[in-house]
Amino acid sequence: MNRLRVRHVTGFHYEGQVTASYNEARMLPTSAEGQLVLDAALEIAPLSSAHGYVDYWGTRVTSFEVLTPHRELSLTATSLVEVRSRPHSGHAIGWGELARAVEASTERVEQLAQTRRTDPPAEVVALARSLADGSPDPCTAARAICTEIGAAVEYMPGVTGVHSTAVEAWEQRRGVCQDITHLALGALRSVGIPARYVSGYLHPDPDPAIGVTVAGESHAWVEWFCGEWTGFDPTNQLAIGDRHVLVGRGRDYSDVAPLRGVYAGPYGSELFVTVEITREA
Repeated sequence: MNRLRVRHVTGFHYEGQVTASYNEARMLPTSAEGQLVLDAALEIAPLSSAHGYVDYWGTRVTSFEVLTPHRELSLTATSLVEVRSRPHSGHAIGWGELARAVEASTERVEQLAQTRRTDPPAEVVALARSLADGSPDPCTAARAICTEIGAAVEYMPGVTGVHSTAVEAWEQRRGVCQDITHLALGALRSVGIPARYVSGYLHPDPDPAIGVTVAGESHAWVEWFCGEWTGFDPTNQLAIGDRHVLVGRGRDYSDVAPLRGVYAGPYGSELFVTVEITREA
């Protein structure tokens, strides 16, 4: 078990004075299987009115508006979370049983549909099909597919952008965790395995020292359904454990973007992001 403190600062520098902005933030974790939120707070500058709610996918959302003139919008999310390993029970179901289980749940059906970001190229579909055909059950197939996708795409920041698709990432065979997750989702869904996008944080050190603050970043991984929902980090080839802090779930990145909004003012803005993670116990 790890107790992790996460400090996530993000926002926009505007090229001129903004008269008003309307925004949504998804930066605060919730207590769930494998993690317990001990404290979580979001500071917004300039000061504004804010409303919190839980969205359709179960993610905490802070909706807010800034109606005073400003040249910068800054958000600081600070969370203290106890995270534990999330062992898979190992209960393997067959392909026929999976199909029936999917039909019985709207949640699972919704996570079978491709989106513009996850729609996979034909080569990825063929790869996923070959791995599924060679696997005894969907659980084994899902892990094999995610492992193969993660191994095939080189992690390289700056090659893709926030709006990149699975097709674009596969063409370059390079990208970040968002791209690798979109490819894994597309591959899993193409063979009938429901899968969802997960956003959060990952402590970069496999054995973090207590009290040491390190630079981190927002992270993404997948959860697939094969009798139960199981998490896997295809970028790092890791089962989800006590270094991962879950913030949100959805169909793809667009459902869990940390900060989005619109503003009235001059065209042009620059996003800034820093993440710091400290193991406290």
